[in-house]
Amino acid sequence: MKRMTLGFAAAIFVTGAALSGALAAEPAKYMDSTLGKVLVDNDKSMTLYTYKPDGVGATKSTCVDKCIVNWPPFVAAADAKAEDDWTIVDVVDKDGNTVKMWAYDGKPLYWFVKDTKPGDVTGEGVGEVWYVVKED
Repeated sequence: MKRMTLGFAAAIFVTGAALSGALAAEPAKYMDSTLGKVLVDNDKSMTLYTYKPDGVGATKSTCVDKCIVNWPPFVAAADAKAEDDWTIVDVVDKDGNTVKMWAYDGKPLYWFVKDTKPGDVTGEGVGEVWYVVKED
């Protein structure tokens, strides 16, 4: 009985450690593209972009209405926590709801609807206001 209890406790500890590590993980990573290494989301490896009018240190997104339809926000989970270069800002989604989205180095992040596969960077330079986040 003692051995089984210790094994169960160890399993709970390992599971808890894995979950806490998953919650603390950064929401994105760098991936090779035709523009060099660019920031992509961890889930589908789709390229992330910044919107110049948001500016550095934005507390909310300025991309609304038709903009948000073509440039969906990189939405943060309800329990997401800001850490280091990662912050969370508000955005009004296409349905008019205020939701939380990820920002990196003070800039809110978006996907581009015309990117169809991992590594696509078709939004780079659009309107001279949309740019990929490159690894420096």
